[in-house]
Amino acid sequence: MKNQLLTLITAICAVTTLHAQEQTDSTSKELGEVVIKAFEQNKKLLDVPAAVSSISQKQLLRFNNTSIVSAMNIMPGVRMEERSPGSYRLNIRGSSLRSPFGVRNVKVYLNDIPFTEPGGSTYLNLLSFFNIQSIEVLKGPSGSLYGAGSGGAVLLRSHQNNQPSGIGIDYSFGSFGLQNTNVYARIGENKSQQTIGFNKLHSDGYRSWTKLDRSVFTWDGKFAINDKQSIRTFLMYADLAYQTPGGLTPAEFAANPKQSRPRVGTTPSSEQANAGVNQKSFLAGVSHDFAITETFKNTTSLYGAFSRFANPTVRNFERRSEPHAGGRTVFSFSPKIKTGTLKIVAGAELQKGWYDIRQYKNKNGVSDSLQTEDEVNTSIWSMFAQADWNLQNGWNISAGASTNQNTIGITRLTQFPLKEQKRTYANEIAPRIAILKKVTKEISVYASVAKGFSPPTSAEVLPSTGVISTNLNAEEGWNYELGTRMNLLNEKLFIDVNGFLFNLKNTIVQRRDGTGADFFINAGSAKQRGVEALVNYKLAGNNNKLITQSNIWMSYTYNNFTYKDFKQVNSDFSGKRLPGVPLSTVALGFDLLMKQGIYVNLTYNYNETVPLNDANTFKATDFHLLSARIGYRHLFFKKIKGEVFIGGDNLFNETYSLGNDINAAANRFFNVAAGRNYTAGLSLFFNCKNQ
Repeated sequence: MKNQLLTLITAICAVTTLHAQEQTDSTSKELGEVVIKAFEQNKKLLDVPAAVSSISQKQLLRFNNTSIVSAMNIMPGVRMEERSPGSYRLNIRGSSLRSPFGVRNVKVYLNDIPFTEPGGSTYLNLLSFFNIQSIEVLKGPSGSLYGAGSGGAVLLRSHQNNQPSGIGIDYSFGSFGLQNTNVYARIGENKSQQTIGFNKLHSDGYRSWTKLDRSVFTWDGKFAINDKQSIRTFLMYADLAYQTPGGLTPAEFAANPKQSRPRVGTTPSSEQANAGVNQKSFLAGVSHDFAITETFKNTTSLYGAFSRFANPTVRNFERRSEPHAGGRTVFSFSPKIKTGTLKIVAGAELQKGWYDIRQYKNKNGVSDSLQTEDEVNTSIWSMFAQADWNLQNGWNISAGASTNQNTIGITRLTQFPLKEQKRTYANEIAPRIAILKKVTKEISVYASVAKGFSPPTSAEVLPSTGVISTNLNAEEGWNYELGTRMNLLNEKLFIDVNGFLFNLKNTIVQRRDGTGADFFINAGSAKQRGVEALVNYKLAGNNNKLITQSNIWMSYTYNNFTYKDFKQVNSDFSGKRLPGVPLSTVALGFDLLMKQGIYVNLTYNYNETVPLNDANTFKATDFHLLSARIGYRHLFFKKIKGEVFIGGDNLFNETYSLGNDINAAANRFFNVAAGRNYTAGLSLFFNCKNQ
């Protein structure tokens, strides 16, 4: 069956390599017509001079309504990993090199509010699947508007415009004890609307010691003050708890991939240590949009957040308190000029964190004697500006730059005399220049050059070894990009292809000591070369009597990432592939929506082998995944919108590791992913608007 599928893929590759397209309930929306908000462009994707992937709500709903992992992994250049239920890593062009767990080196914004905390980590697992309505992924350095970072940026939206008021419920259940309930109420419509929601997710896990429980309450509002001003608000409280089973050696993985890390000598098993994450977080943010004049506008966002984090491990028991706050303001000016149109954007962003981090001895899963306690003060700020000039004859020039500063100060309260260890990471101007040419109305070509600057996160300066590493240097490098987009055959065929070269210096790489604790080093330089392609072909549309939409799509990623110059003691890793990055990945899909409301979504993923350590002596095998979702949507009594669906993932029942531990101590690389599993669900929405 796999060989037949690979033959089919090879045949289709000759014509397409593609991207799932945004849909509405009755008609399809061409990818070239999708409006991209990244870089303050507010342009059709065909006119954007940047490598951007757009994920709509319909693409998110192709899978099982529990996480965004599967939807992210059909995007070229994007790899989202799940080490165990609730433990996510996000890799944009190799950025998970720095992430033993969590999301680092990727700047994430939620409704224009900085969602990445000032220490540099992002708790993406706090958000419910239903809190995210759309995603834009910016690949490569994007410091001209989004501050320091070499791994890209992610823009999340929690709401859509012009949603009807009413009450809704989503419920799904499935394999491994999955129970997922979401209830919400929308009050008001059009210019002013509030959405109050609650989501409860439970899973027993597909592996020993992988239970997950998460409860999320949100209040999402938008309010029109007058014709020129509006306010958006977002409030969230999340209570997250999940067990961490730990990595397995090749022998343990081969013997029983579902087992959690066993006891070895005096080192307890994951279960004996009660290893897991317990986190309670609160976030409150507000954004103010002000059209000062017809040509001069401002958006200002402010937020405050607090997290309490407990993490027992086989080594120790960590407790953290993390209050932080910040804001962002962006001014845009569109002066009238004689030639073409000009838009100037300028602004600033500031975040500040005050953290208390304590390490205890773990005694049978309970925190015991205090080992270390640290006060960690972090602050980041950036100032940025960008000009976007649309000329005649289809030319567009975009030029921007930012200056960024990151300061971290650590005071060890258990070491006397008290002394703050402090490091400031400041870069010179980080520019980005892009040029786009509309060859025809349906074809555009673009090129860009950008500098990336990425200081280490607080978790890298103070890793789980407990050794303060203020000598760790920031990554930096230049990224060169060339791409094209095409909307052909009367908008039936959409193609998006880009190639890039990123020369990175002071590459930050994660390692582990003999006890399994992580630490980080600068690994000389790396060369990252890649190709990302996506294509969508529309098979049928509104003119068909039975079919509203059907299309076939494919995305392809090629990442040839190698160390350019990396020598450590007696080891020379120069020329070796960067660990954790597959050389190529393929996603292939088929979507069908019938006029009766029946729909079918099929998705196939292929991941090539992945090196697991700097020496490339260990590799994870390649794997093939097949998922399906079949459902029925209908409007009852003109008031009730209903949907039922069934779905299955990993239908080939592959045994594979989706979130490998890189450079793992004692070769504990492997975290098995779920085998064949099924989900069924029901959604109801009661429209409260009078007909």
